[in-house]
Amino acid sequence: MDPTTNQNPAFCPVQPSRHILERQSRMLSFRVEYRQRSTEVVLEDASTVGDIKSILETELQVPVSKMQLKGWKSGDVSDSTVLRSLHLPKNNSLYVLTPDIAPSASSVNKGAAIHMHFNFFVSHSQVLFFIFVKRNISDLTNIPVRHQQWDGWPASASDDSMTLASSGISYPCHHLTVCRRSSPALTVDQTDECTDVHMVSDSEGDDFEDAPEFGVDESEVFGMGSASCQKSSMMPENSENEGDALLHFTAEFSRRYGDCHPVFYIGSLEAASQEAFYGKARDRKLLAIYLHNDESVLGNVFCSQMMCADSIVSYLSQNFITWAWDVTKEANKARLLTMCTRHFGSVVAQTIRTYKTDQFPLLLIVMGKRTSNEVLNVIQGNTTVDELMMRLMGAMEIFTAQQQEDIKDEDEREAREMVKREQDEAYRLSLEADRKKREAQEREEAEQVRQERIRKEQEEEREAIRLSLEQALPPEPKEEGGEPVSKLRIRTPSGEFLERRFLGSCKLQVLFDFIASKGYPSDEFKLLTTFPRRNITQIDPAWSLVEAKLFPQETLFLEAKE
Repeated sequence: MDPTTNQNPAFCPVQPSRHILERQSRMLSFRVEYRQRSTEVVLEDASTVGDIKSILETELQVPVSKMQLKGWKSGDVSDSTVLRSLHLPKNNSLYVLTPDIAPSASSVNKGAAIHMHFNFFVSHSQVLFFIFVKRNISDLTNIPVRHQQWDGWPASASDDSMTLASSGISYPCHHLTVCRRSSPALTVDQTDECTDVHMVSDSEGDDFEDAPEFGVDESEVFGMGSASCQKSSMMPENSENEGDALLHFTAEFSRRYGDCHPVFYIGSLEAASQEAFYGKARDRKLLAIYLHNDESVLGNVFCSQMMCADSIVSYLSQNFITWAWDVTKEANKARLLTMCTRHFGSVVAQTIRTYKTDQFPLLLIVMGKRTSNEVLNVIQGNTTVDELMMRLMGAMEIFTAQQQEDIKDEDEREAREMVKREQDEAYRLSLEADRKKREAQEREEAEQVRQERIRKEQEEEREAIRLSLEQALPPEPKEEGGEPVSKLRIRTPSGEFLERRFLGSCKLQVLFDFIASKGYPSDEFKLLTTFPRRNITQIDPAWSLVEAKLFPQETLFLEAKE
């Protein structure tokens, strides 16, 4: 099938140029969060940011002009930015913010009114609070409680903390109408939203068994502790170990609001600060401190709609270390203030003290700095998902700017340290080379001394042998003596001649001793005749000169043995 005919609105085919075809364009995947919706967008890296917005305009029914696309690692980008220039990974997460568009139940044509009808079946009106009904309507219609305009409540129903039984509603059926409260910031189609609510009792008696309705206990909706609201504490009082307290908090949070929530750091506030602030500059994160109070009406709304929103959970997980604490009980609150004073100073602790119970929950955004930790923002419970996301991203922009400076300083410091380490290593290697050279020279000198000593000893030994042989030689006979005399002429390797007379009866050993006494021992030199060539040193030394045919005269020469 031709890719240009693909009807999937989350896929934008782009006709590649010859250059892109040559280098095989990459396909990039984007998971885009908008309020309670998640949209998958797949594009080639040759596309632009504006192409993504065009797809989202079709998918989300949000005009491009009112759309802010956030979550880029490189900061805000323009619509004309080519995705390839951002060097993105294959899978990416982005968020859409629409501060100029208030939340609505659904997308409708302009000017069309929304009319919805709901029936509530109530089984125990005596302990069911007004806020319970309003909260459920908010969940069903996306009209926040503070924007709801009701028609049909009894005149005495002036307080959301009243129970239905004490308000004087009609029994067994009561009809109500709710609309979005008019506001200059709202469009016509938003103010036309209208819901009909029928509250019907399923029993004729006035006394009913205590049972939860709509899958939620009243105490979970209203968020107040009372005799009729049996709800386990988010955090035990006076827990010895902060890690155990956080484990209990996480388990209770999951039980109340589900498993889709930020990953709370299990450990002390000090350990969370170390994890967030004191690693490598590239690995540092912001610290988000969530402070819960069960006595605040806003607690359940903030937890279920803000802290459990997919976009908020994903953004906190990627960019923050999230640490939580419950201040419902005074002992736990005092403990928190002590920890904050120790780690962030008395100003932060005093700031927390100034917030009233109905202003909780609080989300403190803390950034680590070189000399101290700075609280960038304190987000109160009366906010929306878009407002929360914008404030988180605003803090992230400040943090990113500081982080880039820290990374630059760290890189420069590491570069200086690397140069110093290289210089130290070069100096160490130079010293090592000098040491080895000195040791080699010392060994060489020592070897020369040893060889010289050996040479001298050998020379002395040879000289001693030579002298002893010279002294042991018989005297040279006279030419005119009575006995036959052999006259021998011996040429040395240096060209000199040795001449001496020997008795014809003299043994060859005497001849060998004579030659050795002149510095030519028989174990190093051969004594040869000229013609025919004979090796005299191989003849038995006991033979006489006559027997060796060295009589009456002979010319010999010495040759070094190989």
